[in-house]
Amino acid sequence: MKKFILYFLVIFFCFYITLPQNVYASSYTDIYDPESFSDFHRDDLNLYAGSAVIIDADSGRILYGKSAAEPMANASTTKILTCILALELGNPDDVVPVSDYACSMPKVKLGFSSGDTFYLKDLLYSLMLESHNDSAVAVAEHIAGSAEAFADLMNEKAEEIGCTNSHFVTPNGLDDEDEGGEHHTTAYDLSLLMAYCIQNETFLEITQTASAQISTTDGSKTWSLTNHNSLLQMVDGALSGKTGFTAKAGYCYVGACESGDHRYTFALLACGWPNHREYKWSDAKQLIFYADQHYEDRVLTQESSEIALSVSLADAVSAAGGHITYPETVAAVVADEAVTGFVSDTDEVEIQYDLPESLTAPVVAGTVVGAEKIYLNGVLYASREISLAGSAELCDLTWCLMWVVRQFFTFL
Repeated sequence: MKKFILYFLVIFFCFYITLPQNVYASSYTDIYDPESFSDFHRDDLNLYAGSAVIIDADSGRILYGKSAAEPMANASTTKILTCILALELGNPDDVVPVSDYACSMPKVKLGFSSGDTFYLKDLLYSLMLESHNDSAVAVAEHIAGSAEAFADLMNEKAEEIGCTNSHFVTPNGLDDEDEGGEHHTTAYDLSLLMAYCIQNETFLEITQTASAQISTTDGSKTWSLTNHNSLLQMVDGALSGKTGFTAKAGYCYVGACESGDHRYTFALLACGWPNHREYKWSDAKQLIFYADQHYEDRVLTQESSEIALSVSLADAVSAAGGHITYPETVAAVVADEAVTGFVSDTDEVEIQYDLPESLTAPVVAGTVVGAEKIYLNGVLYASREISLAGSAELCDLTWCLMWVVRQFFTFL
């Protein structure tokens, strides 16, 4: 028996030292860049706007763009940011006193007097339905103490949302500048802001209201307000929107709509000057039609049950069921859910598997060893973990000794 054990150990040791060593593939990191998801301008839509974009509100992916990242004046579309900040930092029932400075704002204005007080929510209806510049300043002063301090909050919020090409100076969008530069944003940033805003139910309630009546807190003055967002009546599924105009910015518009299972947000800057205020509605409808006609949900990669991968395995041994085997590969599977995307016929989908070239035992089922990466037009769109489906022990001297010992006691 002693000779048998010694002979067995020598054979296993020689086999062990001849096994190949493992080699790992290098990993890499990809940067998510939503602007690269589209070539922006596949077709010439003959838009009036100097800058335009429509995005999938859930992913931020650009579906169509025209100079979408160009910084431009954006007039009263700014007020969507003023409104969402007031909703997040204030209370709709807050009592807001108005100052001399707020009263000094140019038209379009509500026309209140210094010392009047309003409930915050009433001023937000004034802000979003009639685009009153004095109401915007009153809201800003209530939230931050001054319009300048409120601008700081606006820029912080914009950065948090992902707006990388914007600088806000005024709460009402009137053209101005400070040490940080001129008041501006981009069509893409503006559409991101709207995508954020429509997640707030109170924002939607205010901006979808056709008309409202507001008053000072003591009821001594009242005003009737009408929503100037005509797209609510023009397009089925329209969710929200805000118009804007200054001599510098021209006619501007930012909006949101729902189509099927998707929500779009879109922005139009420099969309004509007097007497062309209707251009923005034509452009908005063209953008929505384009997205509906060119994009659909598709499965980009199948479920894991249909994906079988394997990795080269070194130094492995298995004694399952009393039989010794030396597996040269180990099975790997991708996470369960299929990946879908909102894509067009011209989008290019590529799937890459980031896996080590080989593994060295021991390996345990369920261990994450890599990733399946789905690229859309060359940009990383989604990633799923790849895990081992099988286990194997390390074929080393210790394992050989333990196996021999177990066999010895089995024969006793």
